[in-house]
Amino acid sequence: MAFGMEMKLQVRLSQQLVMTPQLVQAIRLLQLSRLELVDEVRKELDGNPVLADDHVEPKDPDAGNRTDEAPNDAALESKAEAERAREPDQNQDIDWASYLENQQLRQPLGASRSGFEELPPIDQNLTKPSSLREHLLWQLQMGDFVDNERRFALLVIGNLDDKGYLDLNGGIGPDGEARPDFTIEDFAREAELDLDDAEDVLLMIQRFDPVGVAARSLQECLLVQADVLGFDEIEKTLIRNHLPDVERRNLNAIVKALEIPLEDVIDAVQEIQKLESIPARNFSDIDERSIAITPDVFVVKDDDRFLVTDNDRGMQRLYINEDLIKRMLRDPKAKEFINEKLRSAQWLIRAIEQRRRTIIKVTECIVEKQREFFEKGVAYLKPMILRDIAEAVSMHESTISRVTSNKYVHTPQGLFELKYFFNSSISRVGEEDIASESVKQAIKVICAAEDKGRPMSDQAIVKKLKEDHGVKIARRTVAKYREMLGILSSAKRKKLY
Repeated sequence: MAFGMEMKLQVRLSQQLVMTPQLVQAIRLLQLSRLELVDEVRKELDGNPVLADDHVEPKDPDAGNRTDEAPNDAALESKAEAERAREPDQNQDIDWASYLENQQLRQPLGASRSGFEELPPIDQNLTKPSSLREHLLWQLQMGDFVDNERRFALLVIGNLDDKGYLDLNGGIGPDGEARPDFTIEDFAREAELDLDDAEDVLLMIQRFDPVGVAARSLQECLLVQADVLGFDEIEKTLIRNHLPDVERRNLNAIVKALEIPLEDVIDAVQEIQKLESIPARNFSDIDERSIAITPDVFVVKDDDRFLVTDNDRGMQRLYINEDLIKRMLRDPKAKEFINEKLRSAQWLIRAIEQRRRTIIKVTECIVEKQREFFEKGVAYLKPMILRDIAEAVSMHESTISRVTSNKYVHTPQGLFELKYFFNSSISRVGEEDIASESVKQAIKVICAAEDKGRPMSDQAIVKKLKEDHGVKIARRTVAKYREMLGILSSAKRKKLY
C-alpha cells in the first residue's frame, strides 16, 4: 500500500492576543508609583538622546504636541541643509590653556563676607534618628570589651528582631526543612568566648539603653527592667510566675496564690504596666519624618462640583528634540539609530499621557460613586469593588487594579490611596449596605467612648452596631476588625483603678 506525500497551502483565520513591546511598556508604566515613574523617565532621558525634558524646550512651540507621527527623513534632511547653509563655521579650536589660566587668576571670594554664604549646606544640618542597631553599636564602642566579647556582642545585636528581642530562630534551610534554633552557646562558640562570660556580656547588653533589649522573652525583658529600676520582690514574683494573670487582669488568682491584700497586687500591677514591653518602640530603620507621600491627583470642591486634576509638579514634560535629530541626520549612518530612538520616544510619551488620562478617568468615576464620602467623611463610604469602576469606564478589572495601586489622591477629607475606596459590603437592617471601612471606623469610635473600667466585649459591640447603625455583623468579624485596628480585647483594655 503506497502513501502519497504532497504539499498543500491552507488559509486559516484565527484570533490571538499579541503583547507587543509597546503594550508591555504601557502596562508597566501604568502600575508604577509616582516616584518609580520619575526614576523611569530619568533613565529614558539618559539613554535616549532624542528625548528632552522641560529644561530643553523645543524652539517650535507646537513641537511638543507633534509626537504622533515621526518626522519625515527627507523633510528633516532638507531643513538640516538649510540650517547648515545659514550657520557660520563654529568648529573653531578653544584655547583651553588660556581659559584655565584665567580661571586660576580669578580672585576667590573674601572669607569675611557676611550672609548665608558662610553657612554650610542645609543638608549638612539635617539630623535623623538613629536605628536601634546604630544606638547599640555606639554603646558597645563606648564599653570596655575585649575582642571576643565584642564579637559575641555583635552577633547578639545582629540577631535582634523588629521589637528589640533576641531572635534565635534557625529559619528554613535550602531543602525547605526547619533548622534547629540557635543558642547562646552557639554564639559563644563562634566568638570563641566562654559560656559563662557570654551570659555576662548578654546581661550587660540587656542593660544598655533601652533597658531590656536583646531579651529572649517578654518575661526576661520585664525582669531586667524591674531589676534596674529596683522593683520589690512582689512585683518580680508577679513577672516570674503570674504574668498571664496580670495580662488577663485576673487579680483574684494572684491574691489567692500569694496570700497578699488586693491593694498590694493592684499597686504591683500598676508598676509593671509602666515597663516597656517593646524595647525597640522608639527606634526605626526608616526615618518616618522624611517619608512624604506626593499625591498623583487632587480632588478639589468647586461650588457643588468636585474637580479632579493631576499633579504635574516634579514631573518632567517630555518632548522630541528636533534640533538634535536634524544635526544627527547629517550623518547617513545615523538614520537607523535615530528612527529607532524616535519611535521609542514617541511610545514613551504616548504611554505616559495615556497613564495620566487613565488615572484621572478612574478617579473621576470614584468621586462620582463616593460623592457622600468626599462631602461628609468616612462614615459615608459606600461598598465598591473593582468591577463597579471597570464597568463604568469600560476597562478590565486588572487595569483598574494597576491604576489604583500605589496611587494617592488628595481630597477634602485627607490623603488616601485609591485602593482605599474599594470595600466589601456589610448588610444593614432595612437600609442599603455599608462599607467595611465605615464599620471599622464605627468600632473605633465605640471603643474610644466606652467605660474604661468596664470595656465592651465583642458581643456587646455587635449589639451596639446593630442598635446604632443597623449593622448586622458576626462577633468574629468584630474581633477581626478590632485586631486590624490595633485594639486590644476587652480583658486587656480594662482599667482597674
